[in-house]
Amino acid sequence: MLDAVTVVIPALNEEQSLPLVLADLPSVGQVIVVDNGSSDATAEVAARAGATVVFEPQRGYGAACLCGLAAIGAGIQRGQAPPQAVVFLDGDYSDHPELLPQLVEPILQDQADLILGSRLAGRREPGAMPPQSVFGNRLACFLMRRLFGAAYTDLGPFRAIRYQSLCELGMADRNYGWTIEMQIKAVRAGLRIGEVPVPYRRRVGRSKISGTIVGSVRAGGKILWTIARYGRPRLRPPAPPVRTQQK
Repeated sequence: MLDAVTVVIPALNEEQSLPLVLADLPSVGQVIVVDNGSSDATAEVAARAGATVVFEPQRGYGAACLCGLAAIGAGIQRGQAPPQAVVFLDGDYSDHPELLPQLVEPILQDQADLILGSRLAGRREPGAMPPQSVFGNRLACFLMRRLFGAAYTDLGPFRAIRYQSLCELGMADRNYGWTIEMQIKAVRAGLRIGEVPVPYRRRVGRSKISGTIVGSVRAGGKILWTIARYGRPRLRPPAPPVRTQQK
């Protein structure tokens, strides 16, 4: 059933880590690596591993994810079957790609529309998430719970979502607000949402966001701005949370 899954991996200068990610990834219908302006051999190592490589020169996590979605749409226009689920994960080997089946199974079984891999509910390798990241994620989840009734524990990048649902969300953020925009819009749209605790390890190389003070401040500010932007009464009550267990 993983043939109905497309994986999107935003990547910026990940030539060392990306081969590890792709090697651990289960066989799926398509893997799209979005080169977000790399100055190293990221695109070359992705292509050698069999991934579809597309390029988004405008820096930004959201911009890379939107480019990946555009690539899926272009494939459908060429006659490819639309995926049932889309999985997003980072190219720095901090996520555990081998756990992808746990995230997509509830979607493929029509039990959920969005499944998040929660790092804060899982096991974190020491130093994998700096204190400011842990605090920021917990604050964002607290605010979403108060404003939207959302039962999230993390803003983790490792996530799976039904493709049709993703298209209907109308994602637009082109940088740090992508993950939280998706989570807020999913609640407001009444999607069936669940979480799977996932382990998280120290990334290969230095983080472009939490690894710098400027990146942390910008990301935190954008996340808070996004919460404030959508902090209106939700359109409909959220669907009951989907109960999942780590296997």
